[in-house]
Amino acid sequence: MSKLLTMSLVAAAVALVGCEASAPKMGSESAKTTATGSAGGASAQNVNSKLGRCDRPAGTIALVEDTSLDWYRAYLDKYRLGSTTPVLRLLIQQSNCFIVVERGRAMANMQQERALQQSGELRNNSNFGKGQMVSADYSLTPEVLISARGTSGLGAGLAGMGGRLGLLGAVAGGIQTNEAAVMLTLVDNRSGVQVAAAEGSSSNTDFSLGAVLVGSSGVGGAGGYTNTPQGKVVSAAFTDAYNNIINAVKNYSPQSMGDRGMGTGGRLAVEGASQPNGASVASSKAAGPTGATMSVRDAQAKLNQLGYSVGTPDGQLGKRTVDQLRAFQRDRRLTINGQLDGPTMSELAK
Repeated sequence: MSKLLTMSLVAAAVALVGCEASAPKMGSESAKTTATGSAGGASAQNVNSKLGRCDRPAGTIALVEDTSLDWYRAYLDKYRLGSTTPVLRLLIQQSNCFIVVERGRAMANMQQERALQQSGELRNNSNFGKGQMVSADYSLTPEVLISARGTSGLGAGLAGMGGRLGLLGAVAGGIQTNEAAVMLTLVDNRSGVQVAAAEGSSSNTDFSLGAVLVGSSGVGGAGGYTNTPQGKVVSAAFTDAYNNIINAVKNYSPQSMGDRGMGTGGRLAVEGASQPNGASVASSKAAGPTGATMSVRDAQAKLNQLGYSVGTPDGQLGKRTVDQLRAFQRDRRLTINGQLDGPTMSELAK
């Protein structure tokens, strides 16, 4: 059995070596990644059937790839794969979930055309005037977390069995797993708030015929199939991550600070820290003109009682409470400052 298997493998190797190079073939399936097909506007062709799609875009988006980070340098040096943005651009346009705007290297060309227009070198009807560029509502940042090749070779375990399984061990030495894990982060450009983040992963198994013949019966490596490019695994991981972004966008519900208002001060207050109204956390009570005090919580309860809805009293001067204090002060002809000052406490205490 062992001799028969060896002869078969050698014959296959010889047949491969004897083959002449075939003519280049357009649209080769072996060269495709999960990002396949094309996109033109809202239409797309030959799209990966597993890619998600939206009925209409959620906004415009720019790809932001930080090439100064350690992962990018390692990714480029080890695998020579280059930028991740072309794959993501195709996936995004095919999904119809966002409209891609250019914020990469092509921006220099865009600026060059505008400079030529201003210099008077372009034709009069070139129409490169100001006010035509579209803003990017969101930014999408890719990052490769793990990109490992040959993480699960089987040869070592089988080769140790020796005897007639020695050749089987050599065969298994050419079977390895490539793995990749990536992250995508979606940020709202106007507020700077992260609105979504998603992880994606992928793996595949390589079979290298060259590894089969090395060291078996004195036969050297005779060419063979090459390992699946690691770029395909990374592309598949980004497709997985982008599908997760699509799901997050479709099910999106904005995070809310409630009546406090985003960016006006967090709920995890530190003693002595300044609050939105200028008071400190330590001063949970305010003093009236006669030295009497009223807690913020008591003031909130009284405002609710008087019809100025501030929600459940929580002892915090959040946006909703401040707004209702202003309304109360306006109605009672007090200084409208949204603060729980002496005159306001006195009026609330009546």
